[in-house]
Amino acid sequence: MVFNTGAALLDAIVLAVVSREPEGTYGYRITQEVRQVIDLSESTLYPVLRRLQRDDCLEVYDREFGGRNRRYYRLTPRGDAQLKLYRAEWERYSEKISGMFEGGRDV
Repeated sequence: MVFNTGAALLDAIVLAVVSREPEGTYGYRITQEVRQVIDLSESTLYPVLRRLQRDDCLEVYDREFGGRNRRYYRLTPRGDAQLKLYRAEWERYSEKISGMFEGGRDV
């Protein structure tokens, strides 16, 4: 993708991916789903997950899988509220950008 992905957009995408599973999902799966829309390395994703956890948007727990613990991430109420804010902002932002690309209709 030729457009830069800022921290807020990356946070929004990660929160959206995690929100799909009420019981949460694990880091590798989050990486794979995020990579469907943007080019991202695991070394980029895990600091984002830690920051969202520190900001009380995600809670973390471990679950046994195949004899090992797998770290899961799930939205907190604050994370859900933040995701709703991001969605509303994205709606307004994308409408304005689309309007510019479509010939300058009123934005």
